[in-house]
Amino acid sequence: MRNLIDHLIRYRYIKSESVKRAFEKVDRKLFVPEYLKDRAYSDHPLPIGFNQTISAPSMIAIMLEALDLKRGDKVLEIGTGSGYNAALISEIVGENVFSIERIPELAEFAKNNLKKSGYKVKILIGDGTLGYEGESPYDKIIVTAAAPKIPETLIKQLKIGGKLCVPVGERYFCDLIVAEKISDKKIKKKNYGGCAFVPLIGKEGW
Repeated sequence: MRNLIDHLIRYRYIKSESVKRAFEKVDRKLFVPEYLKDRAYSDHPLPIGFNQTISAPSMIAIMLEALDLKRGDKVLEIGTGSGYNAALISEIVGENVFSIERIPELAEFAKNNLKKSGYKVKILIGDGTLGYEGESPYDKIIVTAAAPKIPETLIKQLKIGGKLCVPVGERYFCDLIVAEKISDKKIKKKNYGGCAFVPLIGKEGW
């Protein structure tokens, strides 16, 4: 695991001390299927079943750094997957993390992984493109699948000054966009470059 973290630091994927500490404390090996444990510390996406993946550590680091997560932030994650990303976020911000997964079996997989790792994340099953109104507004929202456009519902659930990180573009190939909510009618977008994600399925997705 140390070699992976050193790689992420060397190539400037990890820039902040908070993200570095999170990667040091959350063991990726606990969040991949048993037959892939020997590849847990490679900087590659790995399959977790149901045509879903756990993202490459470098891509996760880019997203976490782009969001500028702070202790005490309330965060909504769209696409729980194996729970790895949620654990990293929780390590940085604390226990105010909510995650939506549309596939019940993956939600259960993530719950078990997070419990074994000691992280308390509220996992919900449903259409992530609709967000979770019950705990809005959020300081930060992170989407771990590619959307055809920035989901308007998620922008509405952001606090003023909050940030949404979402891959936007074609299915599988897109740009990583961070949208900062300047006011109820204005967002400021920054493009962090090309990336590849599974499609975001739902009312405001594909």
